[in-house]
Parts: sequence; structure tokens; C-alpha cells
Amino acid sequence: MAERRFERNESDLSDKLIHINRVSKTLKGGKKMSFAALVVTGDQNGRVGIGVGKSNEVPSAIQKASGAAKKSLVTIPLNGSTIWHEVTMSFGGAEVVLKPAAPGTGIIAGGSVRAVVEMAGVKDILTKSMGSANQLNVAKATLLGLAATRNPKEVVAKRKGLEVTNNA
Repeated sequence: MAERRFERNESDLSDKLIHINRVSKTLKGGKKMSFAALVVTGDQNGRVGIGVGKSNEVPSAIQKASGAAKKSLVTIPLNGSTIWHEVTMSFGGAEVVLKPAAPGTGIIAGGSVRAVVEMAGVKDILTKSMGSANQLNVAKATLLGLAATRNPKEVVAKRKGLEVTNNA
């Protein structure tokens, strides 16, 4: 059985609804409506995940999405209130650039990027979303970008003969 990097304490997790998509399917008897919900969950302290849920009713779609988000939690290394370094990540047609910012800058982001970054606990960041505006792809690109950041001390520990300077 695989070890988990953190204990599953769901009491400190909060959810944020990003988008509800109404889908219509035309059948012999008329149109059948269903809903897809996109939810981001996090503890605002370095753990964040996104999930999608589909159902015939909005509340159950949100509940399913929340459960999927809790299963997909990843840990993000934070440098105080920002990220360690600049990262560019793409998912599908969406591309997201995440840059660390000075304390007091705030979250310069919109839409899905803002929701994911807030739930991760980042307080100061500069972002730019390019390409597709599909909210699911933008959210996934943001999550992958945050997960790709590395703490300089961890990188140096893996490489032999290097030391961490105070420039990082």
C-alpha cells in the first residue's frame, strides 16, 4: 500500500465552486438536462486539489466534484506567502504563467487561476493565462504549475556538491 505524504484531515479543507456547466442532451422525448460542476478544495496552507462531478441535479454534482477534489490533493511548497520560482505550464490549449511576487502584492489573477491559488494558500503571486479560456484546462494547468515548483533546499539535497545561497 502506498504511503501518503499527509494525513487525511478533511476538517480543515474548504471548497470553492469555480464553474457549473449545464449540458443538454436531446432524446426522443425531449431535452434532458444534466450538470457538471468544477470545484477546487484546499486548506490554504499548501494543499490543493480540483475535481469535476456530473449529475442530473446541481447539489449532487457539486458534492461529487468536492469528493473528487479531496481525492486529488497535492502538496505545494510555499516560500512564505508566495511560490519559490517562476513556472509556465500548459494543459490542453490553456497555458498559465505563475511568478512569485513581493509581500503585499496580492493575488494578481482571474477566474480559475485565482480560485486554485487562493485555496493553495498563496497570498502574493503574479499570473497570466494564455491560450484557451476553458476553465477546467486553466485550473488543471495552474494546479500542475504549482505542483511543479520546487524548494531550492530539496533540489540541492538531490544534487551533490552544491550549497544553498541566500539569493534564493
